[in-house]
Amino acid sequence: MTATIGGTTGPEPNPVPQNTPQTTARNGRAPAPPPVGALLRSWRQRRGLSQLDLACEADISTRHVSFLETGRSQPSRGMLIHLAERLDVPLRERNALLVAAGYAPVYSEHGLDSPAMQAARKAVDLVLTGHEPFPALAVDRHWQLLAANRAVAPLLEGVSAELLAGPVNVLRLSLHPDGLAARIGNWAQWREHVLSRLTRQIEAGADPVLVALRSELQGYPAPASGSEGGMDGHHPDVVVPLRLHTSFGLLTLFSTTTVFGTAVDVTLSELAIEAFFPADAETAERLRRSLAELPSPRGERGKPPPALSS
Repeated sequence: MTATIGGTTGPEPNPVPQNTPQTTARNGRAPAPPPVGALLRSWRQRRGLSQLDLACEADISTRHVSFLETGRSQPSRGMLIHLAERLDVPLRERNALLVAAGYAPVYSEHGLDSPAMQAARKAVDLVLTGHEPFPALAVDRHWQLLAANRAVAPLLEGVSAELLAGPVNVLRLSLHPDGLAARIGNWAQWREHVLSRLTRQIEAGADPVLVALRSELQGYPAPASGSEGGMDGHHPDVVVPLRLHTSFGLLTLFSTTTVFGTAVDVTLSELAIEAFFPADAETAERLRRSLAELPSPRGERGKPPPALSS
C-alpha cells in the first residue's frame, strides 16, 4: 500500500496497532499511549484508504492529512470528530482519539442500569419479548450475554453449568465442547461462520479481547458426535443456518442483528440484539410448543432472563 504525501508517493509506515500494548519502558512504567497522529494513520490504513482517499472523503487537503498523521499539525476537536466519522471509528475509540489529542471525551458511557438508559432498556426488553416464541438475546461488543427472552432457555439443555455462570459469552457457549457444539448438526459450517464474523469485527476495530476470544475458539476440538462438513465454497442455503438438535426435535434457525442506529452513548452503540428465526415450518412449530410448556415467571410473559445490567 502506498500513500500520497505532499504530491509524492512512497511506502507507508506500519500502522500502530489499536488497543495493544507498546514496548515496555525500561523503567517498568506503563508505556505512553501512541500519539493521535499515529492513531489516525492506523484507522486510515485499517479502512484501506490512502491519504488521498481520506482527504477526498473529508474534503481537506492531502497535505493536511499528512501533517496531522506526522504530528506537524495538531487537529482541532471538530476535525478529529469529522475524520473519525469518515473513518467509521467506533464511539469508544473516538473518545480515545480525543484523549490522545488532549481533549475531553465527547461520547458518554452509561451503565445499562443507569437512569439515562431506562428508555433503551425498555426498548431492548420489548424487542426480546416481542420476538417470542423465537429466541433472541442482547450482547455487548465482546459477545457477553446481557439479556435473553424465554425462548433461549430450552436451547441450553445439557450445557455445562460453568459456561452459564456469568459473564456468559455466547460465542464460547456455541462452540465449546461442553456447550452447544455436540448438538449442532452443521458444527463445521457454523464454526466457520462464527470465526469469519469474529474476524471481520477484529479487522474493523482490532479489539484485543476479540483477538484472544478468536484464538480460544479456534483451539476447540470438533465434537465427537460428528457433524456436516464445512461450506467448501458451496452455499445451498440463502443464509448460514444453525441446525441444533434438541429434546423437542431438530431446529433450523437463521439470525439477524439489530443495533441502535442513532446511539451517541458508547455502551448503547456497542449493544446488539441477535434474533433467531425459524428456517422452516417444523422449527416454528417446535419452538411454539417448547415455549408453551415453560411457566411464565411471576405471571409476566417472556420477562428476559437475565435482566439488563451493567
